[in-house]
Amino acid sequence: MELKRCRWADPASEIYIAYHDQEWGRPEHDDRKLFEMLILEGFQAGLSWLTILKKRETFRRAFDGFDPAVVAGYGPEKLEALMTDPGIVRNSRKIRAAVQNARVFLDIQKEFGSFDSYLWGFTDGQVILNTDDEVRASSELSDRISADLKRRGMNFVGSVIIYSFLQAVGVVNDHETGCWCHPSRQED
Repeated sequence: MELKRCRWADPASEIYIAYHDQEWGRPEHDDRKLFEMLILEGFQAGLSWLTILKKRETFRRAFDGFDPAVVAGYGPEKLEALMTDPGIVRNSRKIRAAVQNARVFLDIQKEFGSFDSYLWGFTDGQVILNTDDEVRASSELSDRISADLKRRGMNFVGSVIIYSFLQAVGVVNDHETGCWCHPSRQED
């Protein structure tokens, strides 16, 4: 019997199925993983998520395992190398934003002890569970987080990008109610 999944999880795409089943919507608390997803969501702007998933391993290599301390220190030579790497999205604005965002990420870690504490503090550590199957592109929560990150100096963190990020890291659980990953379908 085939598992029922969210409509966006193309059953013909193994990479989409694996991402849907093993990552998307699952609460994430590791700062490096949170940084990776924040940067990848920014790179996805204007592109399909499948494009980013296919390039993910190359992104990890190119961005030093998404270590924010390393990325924050990138200089002109590294930026030029990234612009010539055919395995990633070569958009100079997005590449520069990744470096700037790493610097702000480190500032947030210093202020809150971790980016995880900062992010999950917006929901008092609770997952926002949507149960109406409405397709959303943003929310009041993503608006607030986006505004705060922009105020702190981040780029490519508009409300739509942040909403996708919140879904990806499980702050918001938008699995469709009929999907096997929806909490109402999970066995205790």
